[in-house]
Amino acid sequence: MQPIVIGHRGASGYRPEHTRGAYELAVALGADAVEPDVVVTRDGVLIVRHENEISATTDVAAHPEFADRRTRKVIDGIRMTGWFTEDFTWAELRTLRARERLPALRKASASFDGRFPLLRLRDVFKLMDRVSSRARRPVGVVAEIKHASYFESIGLPIDELFAAEVNTAGWNAGDGRLTIESFERTLLDQVYARGIYGKRIFLLEATGKPADQVRLVGRAAPDYADYLTDQGLYGLSGLVDGVSVPKSLILEIGQDGHVTGASDLVDAAHAANLEIYCWTLRPENVFLAKTFQRGRFRADFGDWQTEFRTIMGTGIDGVFADHPDLAVAVRDELAAEAREDR
Repeated sequence: MQPIVIGHRGASGYRPEHTRGAYELAVALGADAVEPDVVVTRDGVLIVRHENEISATTDVAAHPEFADRRTRKVIDGIRMTGWFTEDFTWAELRTLRARERLPALRKASASFDGRFPLLRLRDVFKLMDRVSSRARRPVGVVAEIKHASYFESIGLPIDELFAAEVNTAGWNAGDGRLTIESFERTLLDQVYARGIYGKRIFLLEATGKPADQVRLVGRAAPDYADYLTDQGLYGLSGLVDGVSVPKSLILEIGQDGHVTGASDLVDAAHAANLEIYCWTLRPENVFLAKTFQRGRFRADFGDWQTEFRTIMGTGIDGVFADHPDLAVAVRDELAAEAREDR
């Protein structure tokens, strides 16, 4: 079975992320699903932004009426300065416009700055219903719920808000279109307990600890790496449907930074009866492993085809891609080769 291709924040390599333009383009380019990151406003509205700190992805800094909202916070142990969604109402945030997060790298996408308003999660559900009908194929939503324990600590129960939103949108039909992912397994349990039965994917980093566990037990919290052992993966079986990891854990990378092949993590996850996904496939040199970099400039496309093939040839269940058409092209090539080998 070939991996599904998930438009990472839409087609975020071509349009400012989490915008209508990015999501529609992702589907047009062949994505099987799109991934909205979900955060909360002060009045409990779920919106889609990469982070709750929005200075890099919106024009909030250009709004003098919001200048006094700029502040410092510690979110999941990281100190940040900027403007935060939980300090705004939805009525205020809807006056902002989206901007390209990486303008120096993705200048073509940055040319769309200011053209798209922010979206609520409910807008994404409606949009995917519409484009699925237009494309005559089901398009899924892989909702990444951000900073759940932090939001809960300030009186914004994102699990409750998410469950209500999914039910209102009619996306709890059990038809396989909804996936919920989070770096906090507590959140996945909470959403399930509220009767939301979409696929549950536990996001794992190469380093660090889950924020929910740190909040509960401090230094005694398990490392993400503990879940990546055979024992850790078997321990997750039956509690979640799968895991999602950075691509550096799928590639076998030597001390010199060069790729020597693929790791056995995909096989290990499947042995534990878990699905496994990885993020994020990107073609620019700055994001590619050293082996696949070509040319002088960070923004140049390197040998992305070989990196994508190495990852997608492992039997992985799905990949997140900023440029969905490129991932779809590689998947189709691998599928054609597999048919020829039969």
